[in-house]
Amino acid sequence: MKKRNILVEKLSANPVFENEVEIVERKGVGHPDSVCDAVMEEISIALSREYLSCFGRVLHHNIDKGLLIAGEVERKLGGGRVVEPMRLIIGDRATFEFNGERVPVEKIAVSAAKKWIRDNLRFVDPDNDLKFDVELKPGSPALSDIFRREGELLGANDTSAAVGYAPLSPTEKMVLGVEHHLNSSALKERFPEAGEDIKVMAYRTGRELHLTVAMPLIDRFIESVDEYFQKKRELLEYTTAFANDKTERDFKNVFVYLNMLDALDRGLDGIYLSVTGTSAEDADSGEVGRGNRVNGVIALNRPMGTEAAAGKNPVSHVGKIYTVLAHRIANEIYNSVEGVREVYVWLCSQIGQPIDEPRVASAQLILEHGASIDKIEPLAKGVIDLELSNIVSFTTELAEGRYKVW
Repeated sequence: MKKRNILVEKLSANPVFENEVEIVERKGVGHPDSVCDAVMEEISIALSREYLSCFGRVLHHNIDKGLLIAGEVERKLGGGRVVEPMRLIIGDRATFEFNGERVPVEKIAVSAAKKWIRDNLRFVDPDNDLKFDVELKPGSPALSDIFRREGELLGANDTSAAVGYAPLSPTEKMVLGVEHHLNSSALKERFPEAGEDIKVMAYRTGRELHLTVAMPLIDRFIESVDEYFQKKRELLEYTTAFANDKTERDFKNVFVYLNMLDALDRGLDGIYLSVTGTSAEDADSGEVGRGNRVNGVIALNRPMGTEAAAGKNPVSHVGKIYTVLAHRIANEIYNSVEGVREVYVWLCSQIGQPIDEPRVASAQLILEHGASIDKIEPLAKGVIDLELSNIVSFTTELAEGRYKVW
């Protein structure tokens, strides 16, 4: 049995939801940053599947340098058009050849990207509205060699640190719930004019919650400026009712604001219309790592690591593995150890060391009143040790795309 460096301590602090102020953001599925994260992760999953099928192992790749460059559109009431396609740069490193057999990396990358676009962005035609620029090159010999070494466990390819926490606060849950619902198939069926590039920013003070939502309306469904504002009112009323219906006892009041840049007297320039449903059509470019953390939100009151998990290989890149695993471990401790109110888990690797042996694994616990850290500490250590012992199964699931990273 391995002896791991696991530390557990009591944290003298209040859970986040008991603080007076909390700020949480989520960038929805159509946001340019989310598109980059999602597409690069899909490419990693597709490449991992190909490597496993051909060679029985995941080979070196890091598809974590992605840039979505905005195009140009002509918006028009009743339906506009794409004038200049968006451009997606797919970059960094991949294995193109192994044991004399070639891997069609570029074909796999573009195919995976197009499939995700078709499945998630209703009004973006990946064959005509996007140009793909694949800038993937072979990896360095030192990092590629990690994947040729014998053994079930690979060494960490970097010295890196990650942090995760549990549980989500009611504010974080609300932000996730609102964006997921507004981008659900049920909502799109009821309001087909609602675009996918939805951003939700929550500001909570005490038990009062304010949600500012940005959501473009698809121009082909809007015949006039007056109709735009009518649809906007309907969507605002619907979203406000949905949010307040989910509050239970967590919030006294929930206020929702929608498309606050709109100006009734500015004509087309004063309304948030979109041809494709994403601001990448002409307003905003996107980049891997600038969007949501791996648990789906950007929570400014929480500690956050700097790693961009999307697209990194799932078997040796600890920047990805530990970032997702830290949240998983935190949830396991919270759900299985009695007396814990909130958990923060920290993992730090050392390059070359087996991924199941971080340089340090640490948990900081906010406890229930009267709970004993002496009794809880060994239980929390046991959870961390078990999760690290099962890391091979975890990385297999990560390679299969079972964990969302944005």
